[in-house]
Order: sequence, then C-alpha cells, then structure tokens
Amino acid sequence: MKKIIKTPNAPMPIGPYNQAVLSGNTLYTSGQIAINPKTGKLVLDSIHEETELVMQNLKAVLEAADMTFENVIKSSIFISDINSFSQINEVYGRYFNKNTAPARETVEVSNLPKFVNVEISMIAVK
Repeated sequence: MKKIIKTPNAPMPIGPYNQAVLSGNTLYTSGQIAINPKTGKLVLDSIHEETELVMQNLKAVLEAADMTFENVIKSSIFISDINSFSQINEVYGRYFNKNTAPARETVEVSNLPKFVNVEISMIAVK
C-alpha cells in the first residue's frame, strides 16, 4: 500500500508526481529544488542559499511523514557544476550526524529542472 505525502511547507510539484510516497515504512521523496514554498519563486542567489532551501524543503516533506533526517538512509544529489560540490556538501552536512549519515551519491548533470544548480532526493525508513 502506498500513501501520498503532501505538505504546504514544501513546493507543490511542477509535474505529474507527488512530494513523496510512503510505502510501508519507507519514504521516497521526489527531488527538491530551491523553490520557496510560500512564494513559489526560485531562490538562486548563491549555492549556499539554494542548497539551504532544498534541505528545508526536504525537512518539511520528512516532517509531513513524521520523520527527520535521522530516518534518511539514502540521498541522491544532482548538481550542474561539480565545482560547487564542497559548498553544497557544507550545507548538506549540517543536517546530519556524521556518525549516522545516510549513504549518498552526487552526480554532475548537464541540466536540472528550471535550470537550478542542485536537486536532492532522499529515501527514509521509520
């Protein structure tokens, strides 16, 4: 059985998908980009601010499923410029305990939705 997870505290989907799907005890989040959920506008002022908003959007989705970053077992990070990796990693790392951080991959891609610089999705387990 799957349960659709929705929250007004994260951006509404820009296509035919949901913010997250809970299947049993496993949550699959859709990729989040730096859209301010209150204004619907992109925040691309700096890679730090962009990544911070992505993480806040993911936090909102996790909370809507009664989870936290401690429940995350896998993250996928897609970036448009590998040279931004250390800045993205700095912000991302503040959300996890180093000893219990999830598995992860980071992949450079040629383009992302709305031409953002970073998109992150997660898998979490209760």
